[in-house]
Amino acid sequence: MNSIKYIGVDDLDIDLFESQYVVPEGMSYNSYLIEDEKIAIMDTADRRKGDEWKANLKEALAGRKPDYLVSHHMEPDHASLIAEALETYPEMKLVCSAQALKMLPNFFDGFNFEGRVMTVKEGDTLSLGCHTLQFIAAPMVHWPEVIMSYEEKEKVLFAADGFGKFGALVHETDDWACEARRYYFNICGKYGVQVQNVLKKAAALDIQAIYPLHGPVLKGEALKEAIRLYDIWSRYEPENEGVLVAYASIHGGTAAAAKRLGELLREKGAPKVVVSDLSRDDMAEVIEDAFRYPNIVCCAASYDGGVFPVMHDFLHHLQIKNYQKRRFGIVENGSWAPSAGRVMREMIEAMKDCEIVEPMVTIRSRMKPADEEQLAKLAEALMSPHSF
Repeated sequence: MNSIKYIGVDDLDIDLFESQYVVPEGMSYNSYLIEDEKIAIMDTADRRKGDEWKANLKEALAGRKPDYLVSHHMEPDHASLIAEALETYPEMKLVCSAQALKMLPNFFDGFNFEGRVMTVKEGDTLSLGCHTLQFIAAPMVHWPEVIMSYEEKEKVLFAADGFGKFGALVHETDDWACEARRYYFNICGKYGVQVQNVLKKAAALDIQAIYPLHGPVLKGEALKEAIRLYDIWSRYEPENEGVLVAYASIHGGTAAAAKRLGELLREKGAPKVVVSDLSRDDMAEVIEDAFRYPNIVCCAASYDGGVFPVMHDFLHHLQIKNYQKRRFGIVENGSWAPSAGRVMREMIEAMKDCEIVEPMVTIRSRMKPADEEQLAKLAEALMSPHSF
């Protein structure tokens, strides 16, 4: 008999996760029930799917009453049903971190939690009978109150938002990394040091399965690969060889230069070249590619004495995600007073351990033969032996 039951829900109606990430294949809000002498609910779900979650819980309980509700993360897509669950089962206790306890009034104003909450910290355990939960502090992965829990009998890590991915379970494929990568860099990407701390704790445990709050359960080779990738990602190391060429073009001149640079890089043997239109492509996916490859070229038109806004937005996203350890090329365009290069250089120089590869290429409205020669020099510099 499987003592850990899935009671989560898929959300196929959502268009933007966290109001910013496109999720064409929906999201899963994962929740579990551990059956033993005492019964523990592991997280709730988003209120958007509250009725479905409550129905799943009722069916799994089959008339029994839960003893504990463990909240690993207070974000509303996992915790918005806490008060309703406590009202439905008045003898049940909420288990969470002390930091989460402080956050409860933020989300449940007026609900009386007195006597209903058990706070836990790093190393604390909770016995359910044959099953024991060992709690692991995971602050800033990716909120300060986050805890994870390790179930010692089944050797399962309940990983909160760690190891999650975009996409509903009904659409799940074998390619975990694609949407897990986009999810990680855009949601957890800033917190590489904190993720490394958790990975070190996890290395001391015999983990046979990871149960994330979004996405599939990871076991076997999939689990090993997920841990391998998380180690690379959280150390800010490139995952694959290649170059991202990201462009911000107003009337097509900068776009033409960026596409030509992509061709030159391929001709010179770049193992992978991704050319992205910042005005039209999914920003979260371009951020993913920026972290994936060791080299990035920013091509942008000048605008109002600065840089075209979508490029500024892109570089700002990289800055707030703690982007580092990469090589940049710069291509600017300006019809009368090019300014984009200066702004891009300043934003890049503010990032940690990022090198700017020369020459910076300046185009006046439309690419000329001399500009293509400069693009070729930049491509050559980007293809230097230490680039990959």
